[in-house]
Amino acid sequence: MKSIDILNVRIDNVTYDDALTYVANFLREPGTHQIATINPEFVVMAQTNERFMRVLNSTTLNTPDGVGLMWAARHLKTPLQMRVTGQEMVDRISALAAKCGYPIFFLGAREGIAERAASVLQQKYPQLQIAGCYAGSPALEEEKEIIERVNKSGARILFIAYGPPKQELWIARNAERLQNVSIAMGVGGTFDTLAGIVPRAPEWIRKAGFEWTYRLIREPRRFKRQLAIPYFMWLVITQSRSRIVE
Repeated sequence: MKSIDILNVRIDNVTYDDALTYVANFLREPGTHQIATINPEFVVMAQTNERFMRVLNSTTLNTPDGVGLMWAARHLKTPLQMRVTGQEMVDRISALAAKCGYPIFFLGAREGIAERAASVLQQKYPQLQIAGCYAGSPALEEEKEIIERVNKSGARILFIAYGPPKQELWIARNAERLQNVSIAMGVGGTFDTLAGIVPRAPEWIRKAGFEWTYRLIREPRRFKRQLAIPYFMWLVITQSRSRIVE
């Protein structure tokens, strides 16, 4: 697949159709394939977290999630085809799983939230097989128990809601121990949104690229996290200037 580089992080230049085609192929191949939905916050974190950077550049698929990435790609003259969000990927992968009979395990978020998220998706896609739901934690001492739960469940797809970078590092550490899982994807706050804990922005706001603003208004505590966006833009502008000098 074609990819671009933004601040030394690989971003795959895919559409939703491309991504789902890859997902379908991954499900027919041996091994666990890690998918990351990259946004500016991921990229900023990776600048000071070497392990996170290595993981992001070794995943099987990195989708461009965030209008900031779309802007950065245009600014660096390597435009991306479209934004491919984690929320929408969860929905589309669930639709594929329901159609083809692939069980999904929902891991992470607060107690009871994974169950509510799974229930919402199962109502939307009645044939969807829920292999299991468990909050757990990304703590090292819990990994053995979690791996056993997932393996016993027979899950082919694993959605993990521990937030970046914990969810991506967890997958990278444990991919070889996941016996049946073909796809493991970090989903951040998607369970909270599906469960109705955090309302999703109206479609017109999402299309306009201001979902982050909507979430900031609804959740002022996210202010510090949202500071990553202007910092990301400054880093991209600095990178582009250095390329011109070179």
